Amino acid sequence: MRVLLLKDVYKLGRAGDVKKVADGYGRNFLLPQGLAALATPGVLKQTERIRGQAEKERNRLNIEMGAIAEQLSELTLNFGVKAGETGRLYGSITSAMIVEGIEQEMGAVIDRRQIEAQPIKTLGVHEVKVRLTLDLIPEITVVVHREGEPPESAYEIEEPLDIELEGVGQFIDLQAELEAEDAEAEVEAQSADETVQEDTEPAEVQAEIIVEPDEGESDEESQKED
Repeated sequence: MRVLLLKDVYKLGRAGDVKKVADGYGRNFLLPQGLAALATPGVLKQTERIRGQAEKERNRLNIEMGAIAEQLSELTLNFGVKAGETGRLYGSITSAMIVEGIEQEMGAVIDRRQIEAQPIKTLGVHEVKVRLTLDLIPEITVVVHREGEPPESAYEIEEPLDIELEGVGQFIDLQAELEAEDAEAEVEAQSADETVQEDTEPAEVQAEIIVEPDEGESDEESQKED
């Protein structure tokens, strides 16, 4: 469906834009929330008015939130946590924890839905975006260090450990696959040797080792054994 955005919608567009969206997204979210209206001829006539009003409101918010955005861009939150030897946390740093940390450090109240980050599950230094407005998206630094160690220890981790672990897992899987292929090849080689030996034995010995085929065995396999 085609809709006219009545308000700025993050990752979709600005108020006054006409967008084509999935029917379910439009009917179940945009329209009920008052974020958009069906792009009918009558509604489209109001495009310029809606765009102008939205621009004024956007500018007001950007000025109002500008000081907070600057403070957030300079903010560092430290979390001392328990973690395994690989650096993976026993739990995670959630958006709610980050919001609480921002409030404690700055006194600013941020909705956790404004935090653009998945739960942090590894030690290290992480950059997390905070969406204040469509134009103001400062990044804060979240330092996750091992409990009992100084925050500076997190800076010694050059890259997320879960990526390293993923690589190790891939290597192990590949190694196991290669070993399985080698074992299969060895079994096939042994079977081939046994077949050669059987073919060279006297006829009376071959008669003694012939096994009656199962009922489910194919005629082709039975003919091969005969």
